[in-house]
Amino acid sequence: MTSAFFKNLSLFALTAAIGFSSCNQGASKSASTDSTATSKETVKIGVLHSLSGTMAISEVSLKDAVQMAVDEINAKGGVLGKQIEPVIVDPASDWDLFAEKAKELLIDKKVSAVFGCWTSVSRKSVLPVFEQNNGLLFYPVQYEGEECSNSVIYTGATPNQQLIPAAEYLMSEKGGGYKKFYLLGTDYVFPRTANKILKAYLLSKGIPKENIIEEYTPFHHQDYQTIISKIKRFAADGKACILSTINGDSNVPFYKEFANQGLSAATCPIMAFSVAEDELRSMDTEFLVGHLAAWNYFQSNDLPENKKFVDDFKAFCAKKGLPGGDKRVTDDPICWAYTGVYLWAKAAEKAGSFDVSKVRNALYSLEFNSPDGLVKMDARNHHLAKPVVIGEIKPDGQFDILWKSEGLVDPQPWSPLTSPDKDCDWVNHNGTYAKK
Repeated sequence: MTSAFFKNLSLFALTAAIGFSSCNQGASKSASTDSTATSKETVKIGVLHSLSGTMAISEVSLKDAVQMAVDEINAKGGVLGKQIEPVIVDPASDWDLFAEKAKELLIDKKVSAVFGCWTSVSRKSVLPVFEQNNGLLFYPVQYEGEECSNSVIYTGATPNQQLIPAAEYLMSEKGGGYKKFYLLGTDYVFPRTANKILKAYLLSKGIPKENIIEEYTPFHHQDYQTIISKIKRFAADGKACILSTINGDSNVPFYKEFANQGLSAATCPIMAFSVAEDELRSMDTEFLVGHLAAWNYFQSNDLPENKKFVDDFKAFCAKKGLPGGDKRVTDDPICWAYTGVYLWAKAAEKAGSFDVSKVRNALYSLEFNSPDGLVKMDARNHHLAKPVVIGEIKPDGQFDILWKSEGLVDPQPWSPLTSPDKDCDWVNHNGTYAKK
């Protein structure tokens, strides 16, 4: 299965690179045009997603979602009478290059907003660039919280919109009443911080310290035999589960070895925070069926607006000749990358301007009917209020929704358990912007 996965990954990366080359040529051509000649007709936005390297398998789809939103908005007349012109760059899964490309977009290309990044390390790499140059980044991926920048609009989940509900569900009667938790992740900022929050939460709920194990593996780790043996011993007396922040291709050998040693979702379920439909389409789901994931959106959401979004995305990919064509799937980050463009456009229309400060102010409390239903920007902290969903992996790579929050869950960027003295109140009580 591993070789098949990498074969698919290599093919995907090759076709994505071909598609990007075409897009980049178009972007370069646009960029070479005199900006004064185009400024009356277009407004530029930056697209900062890895189109090559290890993260391309996930980030290419976000570039596609942004482009689809742009095409839809342009077909309806654009924003403030101007067509949106995306300037696409490739940071190539290189965290330092993310910062360089962000500078290029903000300083050289003079874009009005940027849509991009996936990993927390890429986001933290570009953060000083946006803060020093009054830029605005729309970040579409769930993250570890413990951050709140006036230069970032976080459309992905905060810990209380993903991590905490997942742990709470597993402890509940409906979720299995689990009492032992193995926190396993890739060794970088998101898993480390996420598990710090999860551990604090579990302890606050009376889970004994000895019932919580925390372990990390490097990126691209392939040999999980020893770790699964430890998990098997840990789960031998029942009521044990795994909270997984493993990222990327390490999930393939992890799930396979889990099954090889006789473990299953019935005996020790895995709750994943970084496995979604787009990753599953390149993996053999034989060893994943029955395991769980927590997100804010699943393609299987039966809302009419989501069914249209799914159909439109498949049609868009087929029309553009993108890898996978009409077999493409949607997932949580794709949903929020798409939603971010609409939030920016709606805020610009509300502000009557593309000025960053004015757009930022217009975003506060802004509502949008996304593919996931109605969502709302918080009035203070640059994050979205939205639903939380927990799903079970099916053989076709989709999710059966097991649980959904009642209504929208307000975002908490700073965990009250680990950072009770911190907040990010960016707005004065009269609604004006409080910080520069």
